[in-house]
Amino acid sequence: MSKKKNKKKLKLNLGCGSKLLDGYINVDKYGTPDMVVDLEQTPWPWKKNSVKEVNLIHVLEHLGSTTDIFLKIMQELYRVCCNGAIINIKVPHHRSDAFFGDPTHVRAITPAVLELFSKKRNIETTQKGYANTTLALFLDVDFEIIDYKIDLLPTWAKKYESKEITFDELNFALTHYYNVVNQLNFILQVIK
Repeated sequence: MSKKKNKKKLKLNLGCGSKLLDGYINVDKYGTPDMVVDLEQTPWPWKKNSVKEVNLIHVLEHLGSTTDIFLKIMQELYRVCCNGAIINIKVPHHRSDAFFGDPTHVRAITPAVLELFSKKRNIETTQKGYANTTLALFLDVDFEIIDYKIDLLPTWAKKYESKEITFDELNFALTHYYNVVNQLNFILQVIK
């Protein structure tokens, strides 16, 4: 694709709230964004393959209170994005007070959830005989996690940085305790 065509592609800041970003179409269901759109209502108002970047910053955990709605949101996200589009996702960790403390959070977003929308991962798990749901194949969508980071809560970050706890101890805490991680940060790439 030529650079000229790519420059015409859109950048969406979905569920922006009051955090309007320059260079993006700021979208929310409420307030005064550039566009007022209910993301749970499909189809979305953007054309197929018209978007090169999407921000979903503390948004995805609020969407899709039913499985059907969530799956339609993922299909719409795939439809509007072009091949190679980047999707930036930040969500509260599913074992944190930040997640449980907000009654509008309807869905935990984890690496395992997002991997269900990867055709490569669907094929790998099928070949291994695992019973994972092959959502990418079923829905004909394909998102790859190209980066994944965690933001530790300050007390845990300080313990780890000061070498008060080892990597193994931190890893144990991550899998056994609540309120170790504040948020998860993902970068997905659209494969078409």
